[in-house]
Amino acid sequence: MHTLAPRERLPKGIRLLIVARAVNRLGAFSLSFLTVLISTDFGVSAATAGLVSAAFGLATVPSRLFGGYLADRLGRRRTILLGLTGCAVAQLGIAAAGSLPVIAVFAVLLGLVFELYEPPSQAMIADDVPAADRTRAYSLLNAALAAAGMGAGLIAASVGRWDLRWLFVVDALTCLACAVIIGLVVPPDGPRRGRATSVTSSSAWRDPALLAMLGCGTLLALIYMVIMILLPLTLPEYGLRAADAGLLFTVSALTIIAGQPLLRLRPVAALPPAAGLAAGAAFMAAGLAGYALAPVLPALAVATVVWSVGDLLIMGRAYAVVAGIAPPDARGRYLAVFGTSWGFATVAAPLAGTQLLERLGAQGLWACLAGACLVLAAASVSVGRLIGPSAA
Repeated sequence: MHTLAPRERLPKGIRLLIVARAVNRLGAFSLSFLTVLISTDFGVSAATAGLVSAAFGLATVPSRLFGGYLADRLGRRRTILLGLTGCAVAQLGIAAAGSLPVIAVFAVLLGLVFELYEPPSQAMIADDVPAADRTRAYSLLNAALAAAGMGAGLIAASVGRWDLRWLFVVDALTCLACAVIIGLVVPPDGPRRGRATSVTSSSAWRDPALLAMLGCGTLLALIYMVIMILLPLTLPEYGLRAADAGLLFTVSALTIIAGQPLLRLRPVAALPPAAGLAAGAAFMAAGLAGYALAPVLPALAVATVVWSVGDLLIMGRAYAVVAGIAPPDARGRYLAVFGTSWGFATVAAPLAGTQLLERLGAQGLWACLAGACLVLAAASVSVGRLIGPSAA
């Protein structure tokens, strides 16, 4: 019988950081309604409203990079507070905007501050959690955000029936609540690392191990975003309702939450980084192949559990690997560079996914994604030669 690996209790500050981020995630539903708000309140076309949303999306890419820079220069805690406060101001501006130009300005502002707090949050975990426990810590953060995401949907369903602008007010309040928690419980930043930081200021983009992880991370993010965007569009081809995707996404979130003890099983905890990443990609390939082979709702739910186990094995481990290969004074920037994979994927996924769906149909789309997961598994093994056996 496989026993659980010994577990050290995560530092109190990290546990409270995860709680604070979950509080913030409870309100992170407003952006899904930005296009609807613009088109309904200002009477513009969906295409015009979409341009504003696209401008927000583009602004998030430099936001994450700037967040990593500030995390290493200004400090983790200060950068998180700056990002959360900036998000609250921008969201309240959107809620109060009386014209299209004003709401567009606040949407771009929101994009520029939206990712500031991600790199310092991830860097704080790398700073305060021993290397052996980082995969578990990052996975716990992912699980907490997944759990809060389910609650966010319920809040959106109730508040959105009243007035869409109040969604942005609630989102702003959760940002401020998160900032208050972090301001009260996270210790102040230490002295700035001026000279040491300047030495490594540009090393992240020249580190072959990080660039290899960025390539794998971008492929993973692309696969994940195609699932999120295209699953509702494919279900009607199977005779199901698009809304049934909500059930499958809930199954995925519950799997990630309930599966946390899996990471403590000795065979899983002892996996070398590359082997763990490859195993996760293989599970994702199996689950997505199930989407192609068994298009009925119960079978799709089982397939969702399988690919979500793969997500569980990969997500926390990938961030732990990046934190492990980063110099201590450049963790914020390394994690920020790795995080840009989600920005790239957000732009590419709707284009690539819809083209595959149009040309190959639903089953062909999922078969292609399963193949992409196998490519990711092979790439992870190759990356293992660069990151070494103890990067996570």
